[in-house]
Amino acid sequence: MNLFDGPAVVLDGGLATELERRGNDLSDALWSARLLADAPDEITAAHRAFFRAGARVATTATYQASFDGFAARGIEHAAAERLMRRAVELADAARADLPSDGKERWIAASAGPYGAALADGSEYRGRYGLSVAELAEWHSPRLDVLCDAGADVLALETVPDADEAEALVQAIAGRSVPAWLTYTIDGERTRAGQPLAEAFAVVAESPDIVAVGVNCCAPTDVEAAITIARTVTDKPVLAYPNSGEGWVGRHWTGRSTFDADLAKGWLAAGANAVGGCCRVTPDDISRLADAVRPD
Repeated sequence: MNLFDGPAVVLDGGLATELERRGNDLSDALWSARLLADAPDEITAAHRAFFRAGARVATTATYQASFDGFAARGIEHAAAERLMRRAVELADAARADLPSDGKERWIAASAGPYGAALADGSEYRGRYGLSVAELAEWHSPRLDVLCDAGADVLALETVPDADEAEALVQAIAGRSVPAWLTYTIDGERTRAGQPLAEAFAVVAESPDIVAVGVNCCAPTDVEAAITIARTVTDKPVLAYPNSGEGWVGRHWTGRSTFDADLAKGWLAAGANAVGGCCRVTPDDISRLADAVRPD
């Protein structure tokens, strides 16, 4: 069965948020990827919590995983590969822990943008000063590992820049594992400032990108983004915003504006899969699953 066949798919929420709620310190530059080495059982438990809340997809703890980042922690290339593979294994273990309910569950191997590996907030700005070719070369080695690790789909997520999306289209071309690509946005533009219609057009014709959408953005920006995507492509559309709080100085500020009932509007606008990102908890996903459940 294809992930996007049938009724709307409920995605998970903020993996790092759940890990922090469980008492884990993620202040390291590797963020949740640090726990692949230090506390793998915590990652499995967080995945399990989202599955139990109603999510059908577990997104792996590899968003901020990179060979550069692991090397800075003294983890050599082969060991870094093993840790990335472990991320898929941990999500699979969580999936296997749950009784079958007649519905499939999937694993999405997360690949965050180049800016995430810098751990300085660049994923919310883009414009790194690298060419499309340089970005494609940087992404390819870890995509090699994630494609071979056994995930059902690659999640190329929180992409702030249409140029990086172009690089990812090049890097993913011809691979055996399908991918989705989601932009992080500000209003109707990418974080780098490109019109969202132009950004979706970059990936619309790629046979390897099977779905597009937005993530880690304000919930109030989602519906318009879905509408724009629907004017550009007939690919399935995903929407999984953050809580709506602001990320300032490595801290979240403000209040959550994530409302599960908003997801009804996202589906009406044409979304095929909905969920949450940073600061969205299993309780939020449970409410969202209830909100979008067919009558």
